[in-house]
Amino acid sequence: MPATPTVALLGTGTMGAPMARNLLRAGLPLRVWNRTADKARPLADDGAELFDDPAAAVRGADVVVTMLDAADAVRETIAAAAPGLSSQQVWVQASTVGVAGTQGLAALAEDLGPRFVDAPVLGTLGPAQDGTLVILASGPDDAIDVAQPVFDAVGSRTMRVGAAGAGTRLKLVANSWVLAVTAATAEAFALAQGLDLDPRLFVEAVSGGPLDLPYLHVKGQSMLDDAYPTAFSVKNALKDARLVGDAAEGAGVRNGISAVAADHLDRALQAGHGEDDMAALFKGVHAKD
Repeated sequence: MPATPTVALLGTGTMGAPMARNLLRAGLPLRVWNRTADKARPLADDGAELFDDPAAAVRGADVVVTMLDAADAVRETIAAAAPGLSSQQVWVQASTVGVAGTQGLAALAEDLGPRFVDAPVLGTLGPAQDGTLVILASGPDDAIDVAQPVFDAVGSRTMRVGAAGAGTRLKLVANSWVLAVTAATAEAFALAQGLDLDPRLFVEAVSGGPLDLPYLHVKGQSMLDDAYPTAFSVKNALKDARLVGDAAEGAGVRNGISAVAADHLDRALQAGHGEDDMAALFKGVHAKD
C-alpha cells in the first residue's frame, strides 16, 4: 500500500464533512459519496472528487471509510459499493452501530473481501473540525497500519484496542459515561430549579473541586442559556443510548443510567428537539407525561 493512500469516504454529514476536509489538508487523495449529494458537493471546492455511486467511489481506493448514522445505512451503502470493493482494500468502519451491528458488518466484510477495521471515534463536531478525534481502532495490525495516515489526519491519537469489535465496545463504554454526565447535569439543574435555586449556584459549588468536570460546564452552559447548537444531536444520542442499553443487556450488566438518559432524550425528541444538541436532554427532564 502507498504511504499516501487514496481514500473513499462514504458519508459526509455532521462528522464526515469535517473529517473529509482534514483528509484533504493532509494531502490524501479523497473521493466522497453521500446519500444526499448536495451535502458532499461543497467538498469539491476543497479538492475532493465527488461520486454519485458508492461502487464508483470505492473502486481503486486503498482505504474505504464509512461514517453514517446507523448500521442499516452502513450495510446498504457497502452492499451498493460491493462491485467496487476488493481484498486489497481496508474498510474502516467509523460509524457507531453497536455490538450486533459491528458483528454483522464484520461478517459482511468477509463476504465482500476488504479487510475490516472497526474504528469508531471519540469526539463530536468540534474535535472533528479540529482533527483532534480519538480513534478507537480494532482489527488486524497490518490493516490498521494501512489506515494510519487516515487516522493521523482526522485524530490527535489512535488507540489500538484489540480484535475488530473491541473499538465499538469501548466506544459504547465511553458513551455510557457521556450519557451519564449529561443526564446527571440535567437532573441536578432541574432539581435546583424545583427547589427554588439557581442552577448556577450548583456549578459554583462544585467548580474547582473533585466533583468538577469540564463537560459539566460545556453542557451545563447550553442548558442555562437554553441554546443548543448541535455538536451531537438528540436523535443520534438517543440511538447511542439504546445501543449502550442493548450492549449492557447482552453482557448481563445493569446499566440503568442509559435507560434514564434514553427516556429523557426521547421526551426531548418528541418535544421537537431531535436536531438540537444532546444537551437538550434537559428539555426531556422537564417534559410532562
